[in-house]
Amino acid sequence: MSALTSRRGLLFGTAAVSAGALLAGCTSNEPKSGKPATSDQPAADDKPGKPVTIGFAGPQADHGWLNAINENAKNRAKQYSDVTLEITEGSNDTATQIGQIETLINKKVDVLVILPADGKALTQVGLKAMRAGIPVVNLDRIFNTPQAYRCWIGGDNYGMGLNAGHYIGQKLKDKPEARVVELAGLDNLELTKQRTQGFDDALKNYPNIKKVARQAAEFTVESGQAKMAQLLQAQKKFDAVWNHDDDQGVGALRAIEQAGRDDFLMVGGAGALSAFQAIKQDNSVLKATVLYPPTMAASAIDLARALGQGRGVGGLAEYEIPASITLYSAVVDKNNVDQYMSTGFR
Repeated sequence: MSALTSRRGLLFGTAAVSAGALLAGCTSNEPKSGKPATSDQPAADDKPGKPVTIGFAGPQADHGWLNAINENAKNRAKQYSDVTLEITEGSNDTATQIGQIETLINKKVDVLVILPADGKALTQVGLKAMRAGIPVVNLDRIFNTPQAYRCWIGGDNYGMGLNAGHYIGQKLKDKPEARVVELAGLDNLELTKQRTQGFDDALKNYPNIKKVARQAAEFTVESGQAKMAQLLQAQKKFDAVWNHDDDQGVGALRAIEQAGRDDFLMVGGAGALSAFQAIKQDNSVLKATVLYPPTMAASAIDLARALGQGRGVGGLAEYEIPASITLYSAVVDKNNVDQYMSTGFR
């Protein structure tokens, strides 16, 4: 995958900030200054156990969400006195990332956490680790076969669209002939198709609402501004817009402000700090965002530690950790934004 396409791959209500709650019982393409926010939830079980060395391999942190992934992993590992974290520099070049993972395999780490730049391309190295007796926690972008990982944990792209659609649907359910538009991400990515499908499926529950336009952007501020400007020019009146990504949403909000429009509501996606701040200030069209939480990396460390210590996770009756965990895509609006503020990424 190229740097541009190596993107990460919520019904209503408040969900746990990360899968860490269970264990306890989709950004700009340019680096930004400031410390990425991470989960402030306590570690699931900080009572020391068997020492575990966890190898962590992710792609290059060339935008906010991936940088937050790395920070969540590192900060979670620091909470455990029995965990040693071996973290690679990360790369969007698949050959380089494969080499980094092979180095971790040769070091005989106890467990691997891998967020592949390209799940398909890195499947073989996942298989290699598993065959070497090193369990793999596959983070977000999934390998081609379950044989390449012991556990998968990641976000819910379909759920993002579904919950965005239901949120908008509830806001517009009493408005006759309501019109909505969609500012999607890269159309060549499966995750974009899943987000659109979820959104469309949700809108089927609201016969008074019609989606009248859709533009695909590129998950960048610049593309968000350009594509939103096109939507505003083509659609003189609509009631809501769902934007797949909070970073391209920064550009979208610029275009909306430049056009002098405030006659609709906007729902974002992912959970950027800038979106949370705008929602809290409540002085723009942005009223909510649906999460794709980078705190999944902290939960991946919890799972890797449990694997290395040969135990399950609290809150479940089984002796083993699950084979897969799909995180809930919570809707964040002014009613619950304070709860999630610390997890917003820059």
